Amino acid sequence: MKRNLPLAWSLTAFLPFLSPLPAEQPKSVERWDVLELTLSGPSSGNPFVEVQLSARFTKGEETITVPGFYDGGGVYRVRFSPPDPGRWTYTTRSNQAELSGKDGSFEATAATGDNHGPVRIRETFHLAYADGTPFFQVGTTCYAWTHQTDELQKQTLETLATEPFNKLRMCVFPKSYRHNANDPTTFPFARAADGKAFDFERFDPANWRHLEQRIGDLRKLGIEADLILFHPYDRWGFAEMDSEADDRYLRYAIARLSAYRNVWWSAANEYDFMIPPLRDGQRGNKRMEDWDRILSILEKEDPHHRLRGIHHASKLYDHSKPWVTHVSVQHRDPSQILKWRERFQKPVVLDECRYEGNISASWGKLTGPEMLRQFWVGTVCGGYVGHGETLRHPQDVLWWSKGGVLRGESPPRIAFLRKTMEALPYAEMTPARLGQSAFALSKPGSVYLVYATAEGPVRLQMEGEREYEVDEIDTWNMSARKLQPVKPGEFSFTAPHPDYLLRIRVPSQQ
Repeated sequence: MKRNLPLAWSLTAFLPFLSPLPAEQPKSVERWDVLELTLSGPSSGNPFVEVQLSARFTKGEETITVPGFYDGGGVYRVRFSPPDPGRWTYTTRSNQAELSGKDGSFEATAATGDNHGPVRIRETFHLAYADGTPFFQVGTTCYAWTHQTDELQKQTLETLATEPFNKLRMCVFPKSYRHNANDPTTFPFARAADGKAFDFERFDPANWRHLEQRIGDLRKLGIEADLILFHPYDRWGFAEMDSEADDRYLRYAIARLSAYRNVWWSAANEYDFMIPPLRDGQRGNKRMEDWDRILSILEKEDPHHRLRGIHHASKLYDHSKPWVTHVSVQHRDPSQILKWRERFQKPVVLDECRYEGNISASWGKLTGPEMLRQFWVGTVCGGYVGHGETLRHPQDVLWWSKGGVLRGESPPRIAFLRKTMEALPYAEMTPARLGQSAFALSKPGSVYLVYATAEGPVRLQMEGEREYEVDEIDTWNMSARKLQPVKPGEFSFTAPHPDYLLRIRVPSQQ
């Protein structure tokens, strides 16, 4: 079986140079962890564009070709995350003799502890780790947290360690927008000779090493890093690079980052705001075909096949295209998930349903109960929902942009939601609308969740032959109260208040 050969050279071209890598190369790594090969090579000229490097990893009949990258100072690296345990061999290929034909082997050992592998698509609409462990996505957003002070970044990680979120949306490029005007200390590209503009043919390895460190920090916390590759809120020129620079940047990101099992690719945040004509505060020179090309590169050239999405503002992308693995959207109405599931036949992640906060923008002033409602409606409609917080701060440190600490009311209630859902067979449950203000999620004959956003009558048809127990869930106070059991068939009740949730299940589902 062959997987993804982004760089291909003739085998006969490098056979004369076959030689072992230095003895310090790693001899073992856990399955789904990062195996890193380190080589010495040329540092003159511009190795970022002049040197090509890859390695072929082989186990039995399976061969995976992985691109390498230049890390500065004459150092080159190849990173590989073995998808299967066992003995792997490898051989490097390069247009530079001193980097080509280096071979060796290593053992991929069994995964241990919390290493469940990368997140994959499961049962059309859902997500699971590679070892089959379900992944119930509970996301949050900290766009520019890695571009802040080390102290603030440490505080963000400390906060995440105690909160329910298992995916974080974050930008590779810095962001220039309201509540975020500071420059980072380093940038993905090196400065040009004038010290002002950027040289889009030279990367800054120090910046990328820092990003890798933070991706690794998130991995230790069990958090997926949803990396936003492009965005329109820019004052440095990154949103207006030409296609050659865009593609070079993409390939460098793939080579450096795709081996981290917790990486997801988000081609853009609000991609349609990067397509001219632009509004104030936005930058971009993209066309729709550019986004297709960018996502296609991610699909074809990422040897680890990480999840791929693209996030819109007002114009929905065609998520049915093959290079998109899941639907990433923003919308005020989470019940639209029902429509998007049917249309795209992929998992739907409502990454932005507005934010809990008190800023002036309409998208940033949900109350805690309103944010929690967005989560429950989106969940019962069969999707995954994302959180953000925009509460005012005297130093303008808003979680949604810079991280820090969370001060909103919704996170502990979202934690309760996650715990509730992880106790259910979510990937086996089907959503349905019961009326204008009521929704159901069910595995017929086994378990039903019914959520009403307004008081009033609700009617539900339940299958099976066994009596069901009924729990009234208080989503705000995070408690459950048993009601009278009910028999299969038609079940009617009146929701006594908005945001009313019933869990109905046969006793064996406890």
